[in-house]
Amino acid sequence: MIFKPSALLCLSSIWGVLLQVAAVKNKGRGSQGQFPVTQNVTAIEGGTVNLTCRVDQNDNTSLQWSNPAQQTLYFDDKKALRDNRIELVRASWHELSISISDVSLSDEGQYTCSLFTMPVKTSKAFLTVLGVPEKPHITGFTSPVMEGEIIQLTCKTSGSKPAADIRWFKGDQEITGVQKLQERDGNGKTFTVISVLDFRGDRKDDGAIVRCRVDHESLNATPQIAMQLLEIHYTPTVKILPSTPVPQEGQQLILTCESKGKPLPEPVLWTKDGGDLPDPERMVVNGRELTITFLNKTDNGTYRCEAVNSIGKNSAEYILIINDPNAYPGQAATDHALIGGIVAVVVFVTLCSIILLGRYLARHKGTYLTNEAKGAEDAPDADTAIINAEGSQVNAEEKKEYFI
Repeated sequence: MIFKPSALLCLSSIWGVLLQVAAVKNKGRGSQGQFPVTQNVTAIEGGTVNLTCRVDQNDNTSLQWSNPAQQTLYFDDKKALRDNRIELVRASWHELSISISDVSLSDEGQYTCSLFTMPVKTSKAFLTVLGVPEKPHITGFTSPVMEGEIIQLTCKTSGSKPAADIRWFKGDQEITGVQKLQERDGNGKTFTVISVLDFRGDRKDDGAIVRCRVDHESLNATPQIAMQLLEIHYTPTVKILPSTPVPQEGQQLILTCESKGKPLPEPVLWTKDGGDLPDPERMVVNGRELTITFLNKTDNGTYRCEAVNSIGKNSAEYILIINDPNAYPGQAATDHALIGGIVAVVVFVTLCSIILLGRYLARHKGTYLTNEAKGAEDAPDADTAIINAEGSQVNAEEKKEYFI
């Protein structure tokens, strides 16, 4: 004869009731002070959990475990419910322990341990089942991203109970202030958690790894992580590095154009004073290097290196001034100082001479006018005054000769 599952459950319940009645009749009257002890337990979905019921003092009174649906699982050491996941761990007058393997969310609930005294005494144990979050995944990144564009990454995980926590990291630095959204799954027991990260693409982020980390108590301190490698394209940066800080006539000079960009700019363009290089035989370009084999003063000027990629272009300049190899260090500065001192002395002497000459001329003119006026003071008319003035000058000269 073949029984349906519902019929088997019914038979199991009837069997449990008959065992309980028999236990009460045979052992119920001498156990009034006994009481079963249980504890609440937590299990991880898919794991195994033990339910233990203990009695400190028991005079052979039966113990029983029942599930949240009040179905008998074990009566002493006798299995009442046909569920291969449920096994007997220990059965004695003082303890009844059972295990449930491959725990599911539907196993969560209140389990009852019964001690068949008169009256029957019970103790409750609540089984909490944790839903393990699925491995997270990141969506929304399309490689490559141009520098300055907004990047939006979405991290999602489902099946957690209670709701999992999502955190974002760029390298070793945690990104804070990111909003999270949680919603219940179709079973009504677990949660889906979604977090969206927005940031602007920057060249320093090229090659960086963004991580979405899911923490949950069911993971035993081992978080689940999803990763996204960033690829940012950006315009080149250019810098010219000379082989010597003080180029001198007759020496060789190598100018290296250091250009960085993504995609990598290749090759670079060298120009001098806005035009082509004037002497290709002495000015040799090899990749990013410009070599001037024998410097002379005609090489003085502005050298430009330009780098171009698919995003844009950039350039750098280097001003070449040839130094005289025969001049010892500091000679130019000394010459300039000497010349400046001489010029200052000449200017000072010139000013002093002008001042002295001016004062001399002023005195000479005054004396002449004063002498000219003498002899004309008592003249009756202009002609006489002139004659007297001339006579005075003659007399003065005669006097002067006389005294000499």
